[in-house]
Amino acid sequence: MAIYGIGAHYGKTKDVSGEFIKKNLVGVGYTVSEAPELYQFIAALKVGDIIYIKSFAPSSKFIFVRAIGFIKDGEILNSKLSRDVVETGRNVVWKVVWEVTNKLRIPKPKERNNVRLNTLYQEFNPQVQAEILKKLAEHGH
Repeated sequence: MAIYGIGAHYGKTKDVSGEFIKKNLVGVGYTVSEAPELYQFIAALKVGDIIYIKSFAPSSKFIFVRAIGFIKDGEILNSKLSRDVVETGRNVVWKVVWEVTNKLRIPKPKERNNVRLNTLYQEFNPQVQAEILKKLAEHGH
């Protein structure tokens, strides 16, 4: 089991985190031909992996987390299966969800290899991992 962060902003303004939560999924808006590496990344996620919806601005002192959940199954979603939310995605069981105005705030760690601006990444920072696991434990998961 691993922990992954995923962004939910399409373009500069469209936040799809609510759609991710409502439809129990995560994914990317790029087509396979636009971002084959993201398609492979999504396909490589395993059942039971932890995933969190994040937002992050380089000038911010925090990583904001909207929801934490688990990859539900091995199905790879396309735009039809996701009801036009993502081009490539996975089903998720959300365990902890915060309202848009009340997101979890994790202090931005000091790190040399900042991956926070990426659409999808594996979370290796021990402080961030600990916060994600702590919130799951606090909610009985």
